[in-house]
Amino acid sequence: MDKPYVVGIDIGGQTAKIGLVDARGNVLTQTAIVSNDTDDYKVFIKNLCDAVTKLVNKEYSMSQVRGIGIGAPNANFYKGTIENTVNLTWGGNGKLIIPFAEEMSKIIKLPVKLTNDANAAALGEMTYGVARGMKDFIMITLGTGVGSGIIVNGNLLYGHDANAGELGHVTMVRQNGRLCGCGKTGCLEAYCSATGVARTAREMLETSDRKSLLRNIPPESISSKDVFEAANQGDELAKEIFDFTGTMLGAALADFVAFSSPEAFVLFGGLTRSGDFIMKPVVDSLNRNVMPRWKNKIKVLFSQLKESDAAILGASALAWEV
Repeated sequence: MDKPYVVGIDIGGQTAKIGLVDARGNVLTQTAIVSNDTDDYKVFIKNLCDAVTKLVNKEYSMSQVRGIGIGAPNANFYKGTIENTVNLTWGGNGKLIIPFAEEMSKIIKLPVKLTNDANAAALGEMTYGVARGMKDFIMITLGTGVGSGIIVNGNLLYGHDANAGELGHVTMVRQNGRLCGCGKTGCLEAYCSATGVARTAREMLETSDRKSLLRNIPPESISSKDVFEAANQGDELAKEIFDFTGTMLGAALADFVAFSSPEAFVLFGGLTRSGDFIMKPVVDSLNRNVMPRWKNKIKVLFSQLKESDAAILGASALAWEV
């Protein structure tokens, strides 16, 4: 292979992580730059190109790089744009459509593709991870929010406008549901994200007088990590919080099965560190709610990608297609 490497970039609100990746999914070298120190996207793109070039040329050569893949908020795969994002200082306060791939490609002289972070995670899992060899699966990212990437017949499902796969915003509670960050109420994300777990903890503590280790923490400071640590010490209320969360997530997965009949669900993100506390109720609820033809036939797996490398690997998977 005359160009054996690709570059993967994960753009977040605080930093942009950059890595050089080989075909086996090894991140050979990586770096990061601040992503919130300018309000001009052209300045950020120039800084990003400089960082990529410096990183690669330290031990390799830009002539060995096939292309660049990027995972970013509000990224439109079809157009190569970042659109109407409020999470990036150079995003124009949600009012800009930035031709990111085109601008970066002009400077760095390589093909550039981008997609959103959950789709990038799905591609990374299919290319390098536990879903390698699968053609139909759904990636669910359980972090601050709930994201998803849907693979059908070996391809990402983008929809007509590249915005398909917002499974975190299906409505799970129709009446008096929690307000979600998207502006809707009752979304899956409001209950089954890390922040959703913390909200459940506060609600359960407020509506009962049951003993719990969580009462030793100021309610506004409770995190999903605190809930896990309490559950790990045998705290029954903490276990019940995970049961509530996993049961709702499993019911949602049962509906997703009816949509695309995946071989597996791959769970990724900070909430998966809770292990069986989340996995067991998810699987039980999935099989209890799914149509009989699929009962006990759909795998639920934790991602095997190294968390520190996963975002870079996911983005890099785009670049092999250029």
